[in-house]
Amino acid sequence: MKDLTTERLTLKKMHDSDTDGLFALWSDPAVTEFMNIPAFKDVAQAREMIRLLTSLAEEMKAQRYTIHLKGSGKIIGSCGYNVLDFTNQKTELGYELAKEHWGKGYATEAIRTLVNYAFTELDMHRIEAKVEPQNRNSIRLLQKLGFIFEGTLRDAEKAKGEFVDLAMYARLRTD
Repeated sequence: MKDLTTERLTLKKMHDSDTDGLFALWSDPAVTEFMNIPAFKDVAQAREMIRLLTSLAEEMKAQRYTIHLKGSGKIIGSCGYNVLDFTNQKTELGYELAKEHWGKGYATEAIRTLVNYAFTELDMHRIEAKVEPQNRNSIRLLQKLGFIFEGTLRDAEKAKGEFVDLAMYARLRTD
């Protein structure tokens, strides 16, 4: 998969050199509030996560990008395909953005690009996003991008030691 660009952002494949920038992101409790991982306490955790995500990308099972502001090169988030299922032509999105960049349209810009790439370049038919029902900002983003609420998956995931419900949103190529 190739790097992707938008008007204000560059989405780059994740590398070990991104460790410090991603640690800053993943160590912020505000950012990880609705993620299934606790805020990182040690930079080694970020390095391990990058290596895991890189391994999944090499096997074409997933793909994660760092989100950079054009011109600055600063990592402001990450996004990508948590699952790539080419047999069933579907994928699942995941994303997070540094708190200081919330509300500026960056997440919408990045996720719109992932959606377009999945449909046009990866030949996906269905894109899913699972979000905790309390994560109103993420739900608004998905609705803005044409995702449809399909139902609640009860106790669908264990996050930070507790089972949580997940709201299933999806968009089809034909939507």
